[in-house]
Amino acid sequence: MGAQGQYNNAKYWQIGFFSLNNAATNIYLALMGYISYYANSIAGFSIVLISGILTAQNVFDAVTDPMVGFLLDRTKGRFGKFRPFMLCGNLIMAVSAVFLYAVTDQVTAYLRVVFFVLVYALFVLGYTFQTVVAKSGQSILTDNPKQRPVSTYFDSLFIMAAYGGTALFVGNYLVPKYGGFTNKQLFLEYVFWAVLLSFLCTLLAMIGIAEKDKTKHLILQAEHQKIYVRDYLEIIRNNKPIRMLIIAACTDKFASTVYSHTTVGVMLYGIMMNNYGISGWIGVVTALPTLVVVSAGIHTAQRMGQKKALVLFTALGIFFQAVMLLVLMSDEIHTVTFSLKKINGITVWFVGIFILLNGCKSITNNMVIPMIADCSDYERYRSGKFVPGLMGALFSFADKVFTALGTGFVGIVMLVMGYNRRLPQIGDPVTAELKWTTLFLYGGIPIIGWICSLVSLRYYTLDQKKMHEITEKLHRESFRERVRKKSRERKERRRDP
Repeated sequence: MGAQGQYNNAKYWQIGFFSLNNAATNIYLALMGYISYYANSIAGFSIVLISGILTAQNVFDAVTDPMVGFLLDRTKGRFGKFRPFMLCGNLIMAVSAVFLYAVTDQVTAYLRVVFFVLVYALFVLGYTFQTVVAKSGQSILTDNPKQRPVSTYFDSLFIMAAYGGTALFVGNYLVPKYGGFTNKQLFLEYVFWAVLLSFLCTLLAMIGIAEKDKTKHLILQAEHQKIYVRDYLEIIRNNKPIRMLIIAACTDKFASTVYSHTTVGVMLYGIMMNNYGISGWIGVVTALPTLVVVSAGIHTAQRMGQKKALVLFTALGIFFQAVMLLVLMSDEIHTVTFSLKKINGITVWFVGIFILLNGCKSITNNMVIPMIADCSDYERYRSGKFVPGLMGALFSFADKVFTALGTGFVGIVMLVMGYNRRLPQIGDPVTAELKWTTLFLYGGIPIIGWICSLVSLRYYTLDQKKMHEITEKLHRESFRERVRKKSRERKERRRDP
């Protein structure tokens, strides 16, 4: 590429630091994965009530995304476009999480539900502020097709650390220390560490994007742009790639919400495998090998483009998930162990397939984030509108709707199974109904979701060739804009010596 076509490159430490914004929100997402157990065991809410509240809050979460995205696109403050949303969102989540877990059960019984709903809604608002940035910040960080997939590696690494660290911390430290999910002190200690770690991640993420999140950089992308609500409708109607990406990602999201649900984890590890501690150790044991699989996915995306890489690893995910189902059907699955003296064949099979499957899941879940930036570039290419907030908001809106559906789906399945007063607990007896329901939720739903993703990706047009064309045109326009800007500045200096 010529001088006028130089990429907007980022340093790799900037990409890594900014990915910590995603880690910050996922730390809270992992924390809220246990809210059902707190609300049921500590606050005294019924399963029906909890499922209804959480589903409604997820829908509310989705509704806030377009509004926050609209605000972000119109923001041109002295502290940047993205950083204020990151910091405010994290502080709001911190305050509301403390109130949720520390105060709810102390509120008078007839006001307890109202208090819980209002504070949870405040948490949702903060979560929206920070996640919209996670979905849209890539658009200003880098447009280099060799660099954008690298964020998938960092996102996978930090999200595995967030969820794996959470599972290890809860399953092997908090649960043994406090005796299970019926002790409030377990939740209070968990909240303390979640708030602290998420805040540190947010500060580092703000440092990562600080150099790019400045007026002098943003002005070249949208100097004279005015965004109105009516523009959003036109963009949604004409930007087919973002629609197809949303469908592909949201069927994955529904599946991941189901298979990663805390209740499903308790059923799989705490009941079927009769060793809940495995849920924590499995992430630690398989972390490095999983990153090798993720690295292979990144190299594939850099060589073939992000679309082809996503299609390939989605198909591989279907295959490995089917094999995992066969492993979990074994009568010896309860003998899986990480004790070196007791390692057996079923452990080797389980860990090996888990590594390959988890690597595919990491790629399919995280590669869509830099692909949102591709859709944002396509919109600038198509209409001249620079609307990263809208792109991120649209994605988050649909993402959270399907999260709500996934959460509600697990709640309905629990009710059908007869868990209307209490959730499944560690050590419950293994029944045929529980075993097959667990296999369906953990293995069957992901396969269905990935098949739907493959169908929608057939109509996603932003392959490697198209993105090269888009980037070339945008850089030519940016070069001309810089020339015009310098010309205006020279004329102004002549008029006002």
